[in-house]
Amino acid sequence: MTKENGHYTSIDEPVSVNREYASDVFKMYFSIRENALELYNAMNGTDYKDPNDLTINTLENGIFLKIYNDVSFVICGTVNLYEHQSTVNPNMPFRALMYITDLLKPTVVKNDIYGKRLIKMSTPKFAVFYNGTEEAPECDILKLSDAFIQPTDDPELELVVKVLNINYGHNKELMDRCVALRDYATLQQRIRDNLKEGKEIETAATEAVDSCIRDHIMEDFLIREKAGVIKMHVLDFNEELHNESLKEEGREIGFKEGVEKGIEKGMEKGQSLIALNMLRDGMDFSVVSKYTGIPTEKLKELEKA
Repeated sequence: MTKENGHYTSIDEPVSVNREYASDVFKMYFSIRENALELYNAMNGTDYKDPNDLTINTLENGIFLKIYNDVSFVICGTVNLYEHQSTVNPNMPFRALMYITDLLKPTVVKNDIYGKRLIKMSTPKFAVFYNGTEEAPECDILKLSDAFIQPTDDPELELVVKVLNINYGHNKELMDRCVALRDYATLQQRIRDNLKEGKEIETAATEAVDSCIRDHIMEDFLIREKAGVIKMHVLDFNEELHNESLKEEGREIGFKEGVEKGIEKGMEKGQSLIALNMLRDGMDFSVVSKYTGIPTEKLKELEKA
């Protein structure tokens, strides 16, 4: 089995290239221990200094491993699972359950889990960093129990995932505490801005990367990984989805303009009805024009209609 776009596919089945390579950029950038430590400190209000205190233990895709996650690491008795998402996914608690089981299993099962001694394990912490184009709250809490067929206020199995909107301009306090996360969001926003200007994805990504390097945003990482980052975004780009997104923006603007025009037309129609009733009551054209704002010539046409 292999994993593509969040789904499991038989290795014998044809696989379409449609996975989130932007997640790979996130994974590469926050698998650097200094960046992972900065993000952990920002998330937890801590101030750890030594990146060597942090151990990356991300699940890697392999022949015998059915699942893999974006970034996970152990520090100070906690195991932290950080996922990147460019689409809204309500199933993250169950995915996190699979990830944490695979992560903890090697450290736990080597002990006698049937013995009398309680086996201690790292405290799990889960977070999803969302930067898709759909509207999303600053912070959302997803619970495994939300998926239970039989609702319960006291679930005997629970897993909670915090989803943070990291689109540029959102969660400002977190971004201020973590420059690495703010820089990542800036890169993604610059690519989107270039696409909105009608540039091809490769040009949009290349210019965004170059501008970030000039502005010292993710500078060392982008200089080192420039070709790979651009390629990942090109492979990740879904032209059909992007065009649909632009159409949706156009529809929203058109709808707003249509409403405004509809209101105007409604007001005009209402004024005409009022004017017609006034004329039928025998009021003079000049008086009706004064109170309705409709020119005398149009009032005469209205009366004849």
